[in-house]
Amino acid sequence: MKERFSQGAVLRLVVDAIGLTACLLAAFLLRFTYHMVFEGPVGSGRVLLSLYLNNFAICASLIVPLTLGSFAFFGLYSRTRSYQWQAKAIAISKAVAVPYLLVPLTLFLLPAVFTVPRSVLFLAWGFTWFATLFGRMWALIWRRLVVQESGTAKTPIRDERKVLLIGGAGYIGSALVPKLLEAGNKVRLLDVFLYGKETLGASLNHPNLELVDGDFRQVEKVVSAMRDVGSVIHLGGLVGDPACAVDEQLTLEINLVATRVIAEVAKGDGIRRFIFASTCSVYGASDGVLDENSRLNPVSLYARSKIASEKVLLEMRDDGFSPAILRFGTIFGLSGRTRFDLVVNLLTAKAVFDGKITLYGGDQWRPFVHVDDAARAVLAVLQAPINRVDGEIFNIGGDNLNYTLQQVGEVINRMVPNSELLDLGANSDRRNYRVDFGKARRMLGFTPKWKLEEGIAQVINAIKEGVVQDYTLAKYSNVKFLNQEKIQFLGKDGGWERRIMEGVGPSEDGNT
Repeated sequence: MKERFSQGAVLRLVVDAIGLTACLLAAFLLRFTYHMVFEGPVGSGRVLLSLYLNNFAICASLIVPLTLGSFAFFGLYSRTRSYQWQAKAIAISKAVAVPYLLVPLTLFLLPAVFTVPRSVLFLAWGFTWFATLFGRMWALIWRRLVVQESGTAKTPIRDERKVLLIGGAGYIGSALVPKLLEAGNKVRLLDVFLYGKETLGASLNHPNLELVDGDFRQVEKVVSAMRDVGSVIHLGGLVGDPACAVDEQLTLEINLVATRVIAEVAKGDGIRRFIFASTCSVYGASDGVLDENSRLNPVSLYARSKIASEKVLLEMRDDGFSPAILRFGTIFGLSGRTRFDLVVNLLTAKAVFDGKITLYGGDQWRPFVHVDDAARAVLAVLQAPINRVDGEIFNIGGDNLNYTLQQVGEVINRMVPNSELLDLGANSDRRNYRVDFGKARRMLGFTPKWKLEEGIAQVINAIKEGVVQDYTLAKYSNVKFLNQEKIQFLGKDGGWERRIMEGVGPSEDGNT
């Protein structure tokens, strides 16, 4: 990802430098033409042109670097790429205005170095503003002028069996893809494939699977991937408290800003069904058994980013856009991209490899769900009548899969009898929640097939058969992989995403 971003930024920088130079040259040539036609040449036209070009060269050496620096300062190479069009237009206007305000000041301080007619500065500013705005917003402009021209364009023909799956090569996605294909869907998968394409296994060669290698933060990739699909399933994001804690701004960009952009593109393209992966971590530290209307009490950035994303999606809901939100319990079991940074899988691997099951306070409750059942739940929402899931939030798991961590450790200890169960005392993780899953059972007919013991046995067998040889590898851990790859953080200055996150805390109720 680091390499992709660096190359893309350099390319945009070069293109901008060429465009800025062309805009300034066009302004000088227009002023030269006006001078020749209406003011009459002073001396020969060749001498006058030489003077104009000399001043152009000096002016360009000042304005182009200033403007590129202004573009970088206002985030045109990073955070504004995900802004909605109004905010992007404002940022572009500011970025273009600053250098053209600084140049007159420079001319005032250094009048003997070169001169630039005010009309040239005004024309160059106008050309630059228009070219930059059009270049940055071509996708939105294309949809407005071509797809929705005068409100009379026909709605694009969409294949309701074609699904855009964002982040589909990850833990849940790699379990979901074969189920979507078996159900007769055509799947377009948008992913950066950080963990490789082999996570998809035998599905890779399926004729109804289309792979799009791209970052879902890039709006042009999202716009292209939305073409002619009937539904969107958004599984992409930074998942887990440790991974999200590495860099807050990166978490906001990936989990919140990108979610809003993806939803806006889907809604603008007339895609009604939108399925979003959230988490039961939004309940945080809570007593009692919690349902979808319970008070939210997030204790981590990960949970807060998911609550904020839920709020954004539900506020966008209307007759033409029907988001459905799935709050998954803590996932366990094997998929194409198995994780060992989740409690059941991790403790099972420790028991087999190390002979120790280490707990840090075992009285906290957690709801669990096997990764295969999580994928089944997504498919159930996709296949449900849209009016039944429109604007609904579903807890995904099973009532009999609420366990304390101590109980989980005891189950593993029984299944790996030569292991030792150790409790080293409480840690800083304050999460404690039991969840009611009745709504998904009533409205979707969804109940988990996998029991906790079956998932533990699956992991044990994979280790004994040599499928998993080292559970500590970075590929099995989101936070380890993130740190190892040294993924570049894009954009450090928060905008609307910061403001909405400030309002997400323990005071939020369940009806976000």
